[in-house]
Amino acid sequence: MKHYYRPIPMIDPARPKQARPIAGGWCWFDRAERITRGGQSKLIGIEDIPADILEKISAPRVPMAGLSFDRPRLMGILNVTPDSFSDGGRFDTPEAARQQARALIGQGADILDIGGESTRPGADDVPEQQEIARTAPVIKGIRDEISAPISIDTRKSAVAKAALAAGADMINDVSGFVHDPALAQLTAAHDSPVCLMHAQGAPKTMQNAPHYEDVLLDVYDFLAERIRIANRAGIPNTRIMIDPGIGFGKTLEHNLILLRHLSLFHALGCVILLGVSRKCVCMI
Repeated sequence: MKHYYRPIPMIDPARPKQARPIAGGWCWFDRAERITRGGQSKLIGIEDIPADILEKISAPRVPMAGLSFDRPRLMGILNVTPDSFSDGGRFDTPEAARQQARALIGQGADILDIGGESTRPGADDVPEQQEIARTAPVIKGIRDEISAPISIDTRKSAVAKAALAAGADMINDVSGFVHDPALAQLTAAHDSPVCLMHAQGAPKTMQNAPHYEDVLLDVYDFLAERIRIANRAGIPNTRIMIDPGIGFGKTLEHNLILLRHLSLFHALGCVILLGVSRKCVCMI
């Protein structure tokens, strides 16, 4: 029977001797929720967590793309598209994009994520040459002015290759190497950090009655398999971020379950990226 281990995050300064940090940070844990599919969860002590899982949960995350992860970091989202749900059409010229990039950095963003294909629910695919034309000049212009790390938000290896050549530091694939498996080889060849996200289905149809046996464990298992695929391609965990994909093929209830149990994903041993901005998620 497979068990999953979710550390219970604590921030109380009265920290027990046996407590361990979560991802080397300022939260700690001395207990975990042991979860099984179809069974009841059980609260256990830290001594009952397998040693390999305990190490993955507690080990400090290695810096990537010039960022350390001893504290939470902010990603500024910059869509150079006509149809993204939050900023579509507002920054789709190089000059407007550069101005917004400067504004995001001024507001505290640690990394900029540039996207040329909307992945909102119902969005159509964008031809890769059009996506390159939207993103590469913008990335080059921003790189000439700003030293902050830049991430390219794309599912396509050709777009990622052009973005890296223009000055991007990292790849953010919302399909987790599903849409274009060649993106794994490209990422490895460039020694690039990558974020692997979970999404059920393509953007066009992902919100058409999404269904899971167990959304928390299904997403966890998907990301674990994506990490294995990345490892086989030559990408170590130290260059991988994971994203549970809030709003990507998920109902409100699915999203809330993932948010309530987010610390489970630390057991995968990677940096966690969480994208919830401007999404319809209400804490009730």
